[in-house]
Amino acid sequence: MIVKPVIRDNVCMTAHPVGCASLVEDWVGRARASAASMAEAARAAGKPLPKAVLVLGCSTGYGLATRVTAAFSCGARTLGVSYERGPGAEATASPGWYNNRAFDREATAAGLYSCTLNLDAFSDAAKSAVIHQARVDGLKFDQVIYSLASPVRRDPRTGILHKSSLRPIGKPFSGVTVDPFTGIMSEVSIEPGDEEKIAGAVKVMGGEDWELWVEALAEAGVLARNCVTTAYSYIGPEHSYPIYRYGTIGRAKEHLERTAPALTARLADVHGSAYVSVNKALVTRASSVIPVIPLYMVSLFKTMKEMGLHEDCVDQIQRLYRDRFLAPGAIPVDEAGRIRLDDRELRYDVQEETTRRMREATEANLAELTDLEGYRRDFMQAHGFDVPGVDYSADVSLM
Repeated sequence: MIVKPVIRDNVCMTAHPVGCASLVEDWVGRARASAASMAEAARAAGKPLPKAVLVLGCSTGYGLATRVTAAFSCGARTLGVSYERGPGAEATASPGWYNNRAFDREATAAGLYSCTLNLDAFSDAAKSAVIHQARVDGLKFDQVIYSLASPVRRDPRTGILHKSSLRPIGKPFSGVTVDPFTGIMSEVSIEPGDEEKIAGAVKVMGGEDWELWVEALAEAGVLARNCVTTAYSYIGPEHSYPIYRYGTIGRAKEHLERTAPALTARLADVHGSAYVSVNKALVTRASSVIPVIPLYMVSLFKTMKEMGLHEDCVDQIQRLYRDRFLAPGAIPVDEAGRIRLDDRELRYDVQEETTRRMREATEANLAELTDLEGYRRDFMQAHGFDVPGVDYSADVSLM
């Protein structure tokens, strides 16, 4: 059938199989091109490249970019976990379903070990399956990457389904947002979250599940000596603090950050360490539905591209490996022990110019003042659309 984008409330309901595969192939090519420089960075630092990497949330965005980098820049064996919707008779699969299969094809063609498990990563069953697979295939993970993003999580101990919500705390938050597909700007107001919503966000987006994973892997003996586990996070600019850093999600991120030193202590017997990596704002399936954030991102992208500082998922993860994991000596961190890949985004000059653009933006000048078109393109490509070289008029198999 011919697959077209179907967008409702800033959520794309379809994905293009060929477009998704083409994007993965592009990422793989970029990772291959950096393999020599990655190996040189490892030699210069006197550190080994990772041999076995577990990516939890491997199918899109930062998780997929991490798996691509680990495999094709570093030659690592990779095991990925994500929970994706497969295709139906008349419905496409989720983008991640197609991405995972494209990754597995590329890895197999390159002679690289690849195993992808389509399971709820929050479940005990997923943890058991990963441990079983690691034992069967002789994997000892020297990296465990936690890149899960979900609005809900079922606690495997209680069976309770917890929901995460993006709310301010204490008082309502108001701000200007933009619909990236219509260019219509509007004022939005979000009511504060109560203790129940705060607790739900912490349960879903905090460090509890990350800790359960590390505990299970450590007890099973499938972590290598000197292993590193990293959870991805975001802080953002000061003007988003009321809705993000100081809101319900911020409480969850604080819990995630407190979990890292506890995990480092837990991994002392294998000389392991845990970090939170604070990454740059990028267009993801989740960020596109967060109020206010789209106006900030289209302004930020325009600023960073003009300054030659813009990075996509692959650029960010390549820098994480080359300049952080493979840095000489200890991994560089900030005063709170966090890896910072948002350093360029939060530069004073970048934020000053981004704020100016946001302040001056109107529906009349939005296309010129911001990178609205780049935002749209990134969003569409995350679902396999608007990928160069793909014939979108051709019939494709949903499988």
